[in-house]
Amino acid sequence: MSTTAFVNDSKVMSKGQVTIPKNVRTALGINTGDRVTFIVDGSNVRVVNSAVYALMKFQEQMKGAAKDAGILSEEDVANWITASRREEEK
Repeated sequence: MSTTAFVNDSKVMSKGQVTIPKNVRTALGINTGDRVTFIVDGSNVRVVNSAVYALMKFQEQMKGAAKDAGILSEEDVANWITASRREEEK
């Protein structure tokens, strides 16, 4: 995602549809068929890539879970993955 700040506007059509300007889609990593999430905070609205937003929310919910499970290093992650794969093969 781009860290460049800019302002752009778009007209609301009769059915409430808005075209997201190309430079905004590019900055958000949004492509044809992607979904966007509108986050309303008072009179402000943020438009975010839904996939990125879902991942951010998941990361917030899982914060500390690895530490609680004793996964503290990349080696611990690799061992957990190996063990999980072996369980799936059973």
